[in-house]
Amino acid sequence: MEVPVDMATVPPERDIGARWSAARKVAGYSAALAMSLYLLVKVIWIAVALIGSGPDDMGTAAWVVLNAVTVGMSAIGVTVGLALAQDWGRRIPARPLIFFAWVGGGFLVPMLPYLVISGVLAALGGGGSVDGGGQAPAWEGFLIGVGFLGMAAGLAVALPIYLRQRWPAAFLGRLGDRPPRASWFVLPAAGVTVALGLLWLSWAWGGTLGIEPAHRAGGGDLNDRLLNGNAGLWALIGGWSVWALDRRRPGRLPRWVPLTLAFAASGSLFAWGGWKLPMTIIRPAGYVAVEYPAVAILQHTLSIVVGLALLATVLSVARARS
Repeated sequence: MEVPVDMATVPPERDIGARWSAARKVAGYSAALAMSLYLLVKVIWIAVALIGSGPDDMGTAAWVVLNAVTVGMSAIGVTVGLALAQDWGRRIPARPLIFFAWVGGGFLVPMLPYLVISGVLAALGGGGSVDGGGQAPAWEGFLIGVGFLGMAAGLAVALPIYLRQRWPAAFLGRLGDRPPRASWFVLPAAGVTVALGLLWLSWAWGGTLGIEPAHRAGGGDLNDRLLNGNAGLWALIGGWSVWALDRRRPGRLPRWVPLTLAFAASGSLFAWGGWKLPMTIIRPAGYVAVEYPAVAILQHTLSIVVGLALLATVLSVARARS
């Protein structure tokens, strides 16, 4: 992975201002603390399962393995939050930090609209929930919700400030200041991304293209439709963002806008595609996708591929500017 020229040696208060540095620290610590709550719940679940009180619909071994994976992911999330908050985070190697921040941000930051809307609907009694309607006790559901929402909000603030501080040249200026260093795959990747977005939005609207007949009644539940709508919206944002970065005509839009949006959208495409593809193939605990198997595998595979392509575009533009 090629990264922009590093500015880790520049004092953080000098290149962007003390207030922004303080906001980064507060948001990073808040993200780490929130994800620690989610981590705590997962550790409790594993401990309870090991003493013989696992869920009835899943074997103990499968339950422990699944939650052990999320424990590892949440532990990485806590570490990323701390790295974004503390000054030592600007001195660690760029490649692993960018990758984990990209994946973690991709999982959570684009989920903010869904989390807010589903939370409001749940409060109003209109359906939708952060955990998708699970049977966990209220305190566990509360900690999980706070963990997701807090981590997402913290990353949404801390990560852009961190990237701006460490690689300022990539974010300064406007789109028309200098032609980008384009790659041949930009426009095809943007086209596939938009096609995925339109498909997911059609499912959110109640469409049934590619859906198994047994799951077509009613157009899916509200939670699934919200998730599809959120994913479709971010796919369209990602497609537009890389198109804006790649276009040759002058533009006055600040470069940081499409650069930041493309980073978040590409991470979402890669992270969620990478999570759902093995779920679709392995089918743990009897998991069954609502789509035809071939459609499910194809969409998640394409999501991973275009997510990587969009990230490559972001890094290419950032490197050219640096």
